[in-house]
Amino acid sequence: MKLSTNFVKDYVDIDVDLKKLAEDMTKAGNEYDSAENFINATNLVVGEVMECEMHPDSDHLHVCKVNVGTETLQIVCGAPNVRKGLKVIVALPGAVLPGDFRIKAGVIRGVESNGMLCSIAELGLDSKFLKPEDKEGIHELPLEAKVGEDPIKLMGMDDGVIDFELTANRGDLLSILGMAYEIGAIYDKKVKEVDLSHSETSEDINNNFKVEVNTENCSIFLAKRVENVVIKESPEFIKNRLMASGIRPINNVVDISNYVMLELGQPLHYYDADTLNGMLEVRMANEDEKLTTLDDIERTLSTEDIVISDGKRAIGLAGVMGGAYTEITENTKNIIIESAIFDNVKIRKTSKEILRSEASTRFEKGLDPNRTYMAIERSCNLLEKYADAKIVGGLVKYDTTNLEDTKIDITFEKINKVLGLKIEKEDILGVFRKLGFTYEVENEVIHVSVPKRRIDISIPEDLIEEVGRIYGVDNIEGKLPELPLKEGSYNKTIRNIRNKMIDLGLNETLSYILVNDKEAVKYSPDTFETIKLLDPMTEERNTLRYSMIPSLVKIYEYNKARNQKDVSIFEIGKGFYRRNDKYGEDTKLCVLMTGERNTGLHTKQVDFYDIKGITEEILDYLGYNGRYSFMIKNELPQEYHPYQTAEINVNNDIVGIVGKLHPEIQKDNVYVLEINLDKLLEKKTGKMKYKEISKFPSVKKDLAVIVEKDVTADEIAKQIKKLAGNLLIGSKIFDVYTGTGIAENKKSIAYSLEFGTSDRTLTDEEINSILEKIIEGLEKQGAEIRK
Repeated sequence: MKLSTNFVKDYVDIDVDLKKLAEDMTKAGNEYDSAENFINATNLVVGEVMECEMHPDSDHLHVCKVNVGTETLQIVCGAPNVRKGLKVIVALPGAVLPGDFRIKAGVIRGVESNGMLCSIAELGLDSKFLKPEDKEGIHELPLEAKVGEDPIKLMGMDDGVIDFELTANRGDLLSILGMAYEIGAIYDKKVKEVDLSHSETSEDINNNFKVEVNTENCSIFLAKRVENVVIKESPEFIKNRLMASGIRPINNVVDISNYVMLELGQPLHYYDADTLNGMLEVRMANEDEKLTTLDDIERTLSTEDIVISDGKRAIGLAGVMGGAYTEITENTKNIIIESAIFDNVKIRKTSKEILRSEASTRFEKGLDPNRTYMAIERSCNLLEKYADAKIVGGLVKYDTTNLEDTKIDITFEKINKVLGLKIEKEDILGVFRKLGFTYEVENEVIHVSVPKRRIDISIPEDLIEEVGRIYGVDNIEGKLPELPLKEGSYNKTIRNIRNKMIDLGLNETLSYILVNDKEAVKYSPDTFETIKLLDPMTEERNTLRYSMIPSLVKIYEYNKARNQKDVSIFEIGKGFYRRNDKYGEDTKLCVLMTGERNTGLHTKQVDFYDIKGITEEILDYLGYNGRYSFMIKNELPQEYHPYQTAEINVNNDIVGIVGKLHPEIQKDNVYVLEINLDKLLEKKTGKMKYKEISKFPSVKKDLAVIVEKDVTADEIAKQIKKLAGNLLIGSKIFDVYTGTGIAENKKSIAYSLEFGTSDRTLTDEEINSILEKIIEGLEKQGAEIRK
């Protein structure tokens, strides 16, 4: 935000050095990049060309006698428009022009020259503000200019400009009036009223013009009609203030629109009323709808963009830029003025995708709805004065906003406690008065009414910040902080899980919580909406992750690229989501295993049973032994192998997924596990039951069963347990075989069965009887016992 000191002095009386003003604003929390004069040149005067002759040794140079008030100087000038009687800007010897260009007396082609006649371009004005004549010749001052005067002051360019770096929450300072309130608070000066006065015709715009708002993304929309405007050049003070603020003057009507935006912070848009159909509509754009904006570029819109329509087609990109079809031209006579507030998030998205503008910057940060009314009235005031306009009576209005002040209660004690000060009550109330906040004191409680212009203030802590910065950080007495110690805490369960994973031979890793939006929807069977950043640093990290598997896959690929193919890693972290317009986060455990794994006795290739074993170990460790199962699901995310993936069911609820990545996703054998720990740990565990180890030996028997391929090993294991009864104390799968000797649609699963009891040694007859019962039961279920 570039602050013109001449502009802000319209609303607050200050007589402060430019640098001091910048420093005092910084002390109040508003940092600046630069503070310098609008025209940064010295030793300039108004001169009059008394004589002008051609240089004796040049076909383009002139030798001029120039009256500068105190004397007449001979100056050699090469400008084509120099002539006798012209009032000009003279840089006297010793003058310093922008770029540290110093003017000295000298000799040019044998002729003495004592100074320089200047163009506007040579005074350092930005090239975007220059007209062709400003570059081609010297600047011609009005004939009534007094010789010897300061030409910068004469032209109204004796302005100071401070370029502020504002914080994101201070959208109110994107206006001269907002700056005036801030400066007024610092120097205890009253802010002047804005002149909104104007006359109106007896007509009512509501009789022949209407506004329709067909989206919830517009909270206020005002329209007013202005007739018989005269398009011409703006007054010098408007042009100078626009240029000091970095905006190029165009004509009086367009300039007034920009002037009001700078003055009040409320963007306006002017439509050529004769191009409209007696209405304006606010709606969301259609997908791939086209709109040619004022810069003559055809834009392709999406359903996320808010547009202004004439009822038939889009004629403006709301909050960003108007359309070329309804723009103000030299032939415009009648104008419809729009003053509105649109959803700041939508404007931010649109401006980021399509175009950033002065208007969109203000809409993004939020606007005061009171200023929306002020701006349209101020616009009429200036159009009447400087465009000879007639203002049609009435106002077309759509308004769902709350114009009331924000009410906040706070105590003197809390302010001083948080700031660590002992500020007198009168000084605290004085800060609120300086800021323009009204208040009532009831015992020790201050009831503060914060004007809508300060949308950044909504809680008591915001008021404390205001007291601190306006009272002045320099007034805060330095002292050593008091740091009372408190007992630390940590999540013991999560730490135990972490230690258990390390004990199982896995390495812990930490990854970014931001991923690419395409990765964010992978690897999870859950239904959710992703949370995308509005303004990501890079498109590679633009979305909060839901699953950690994409991050662990990237870590694996990073290691593989460096010839580290044996990877067994885990991470405990957060996953983020949105469901039913509510945001949430879950703590998750994620594991990735591939390559070879050291079992302690030997190394082996990681397979599904390794990652399944890790799952069982952690679930048993947490007390869910006997309460979980692995369920095959027909519909899995495409990233998983359909025959080596299962969902983890605990107490009849899915808490995670374990399996192999699909060969089309990963050519290597990569296995992953992800458990929602928040969901898992909600489920109560029973008390741990200890069972004395039997003194009697157990007996192991192997049993191979041929079943259909779609029958799971777990289903068979459950049948075996049911048939064997309490004498079966354990069963393990040690082989799954398909191939020669086994039908194409079938598979062989081999179980190692362990039998035993705590009160005796089982006999062969007992064991054989149980085996026969198991075999008979399995055969009835359609299984075949493999000999």
